[in-house]
Amino acid sequence: MSRFVLRRVLGLVPTLWLVVTLVFFLVRLAPGGPFDAERAVPPEVMAALEAKYNLDAPLLVQYRDFLADLVFRADLGPCFKYPGRSVREIIALSLPVSMQLGCLAMVLALLVGVPLGVVGAVRHNRAADTIAMSVAMVGISVPRFVLAPILILVFSLTLYWFPVALWESPRHMVLPVICAGLPTAAYIARLTRGGMLEVIRADFIRTARAKGLSEWRIIWRHALRGGLLPVVSFLGPGFSGLLVGSLVVETIFNIPGMGRYFVEAALNRDYGLVMGVTLVYGSLLMVLNTAVDLAYAWLDPRVKLDG
Repeated sequence: MSRFVLRRVLGLVPTLWLVVTLVFFLVRLAPGGPFDAERAVPPEVMAALEAKYNLDAPLLVQYRDFLADLVFRADLGPCFKYPGRSVREIIALSLPVSMQLGCLAMVLALLVGVPLGVVGAVRHNRAADTIAMSVAMVGISVPRFVLAPILILVFSLTLYWFPVALWESPRHMVLPVICAGLPTAAYIARLTRGGMLEVIRADFIRTARAKGLSEWRIIWRHALRGGLLPVVSFLGPGFSGLLVGSLVVETIFNIPGMGRYFVEAALNRDYGLVMGVTLVYGSLLMVLNTAVDLAYAWLDPRVKLDG
């Protein structure tokens, strides 16, 4: 297992370098620039701004300087949208908010999706199964940018139970977490049901029933461990998808997370901030996928990571 982790860590560097290189050239080749949205300024002022941020240098020189700052100083450069603040400072402030939202949404998704999938598998082809999978299908079909206004309209503007926006107290967190977590819960429910249906037909489950074990113990202590394997495989990209997809939730609910800054950076051609957020998202995806592989090997002894 240690060799597997070492290989993943060593593979992280070239993969991130490739991501950084592609994003660097793509954002700079896109139409527009970081100062296009500002009011018209004299050419000499524009030239001074570009010289200050090294934007007047050839593209390869900019790329070389960016890599040098990133590797030797962990510096992602300044933020054009917020003068006087660096990209590293903005990420340090916004990443914990996005991580908190993502973790709470994933906990909600597991608490809702796993029991729903288990019910669907145990009551296969019965009314409970039909209802559970219908709810899951609705959750998959309704996008977050549709679900968020519905939640705000019902629970904020009609019932006045929760605030409309911001991220300041547990009451502020309820609607964003529900909006981010329910679609993921729908996927988890369907994966849990599929995995459980395969496991509960296995020989060791029939043996457990023959020994006289209670159905509750068979399902929750024996079948669930194998039935959760598809869910575990989904957790890595699923959690990364929550973080990336949270940009919609953060924008609608005005949450100061990394997703909202990413949207602003893309609209304002803020090169450094786009690079920084992309680098963080890429790193999280690869780290989470490695953690998922380790968890998969723990749940299924047949999987050999070092083989």
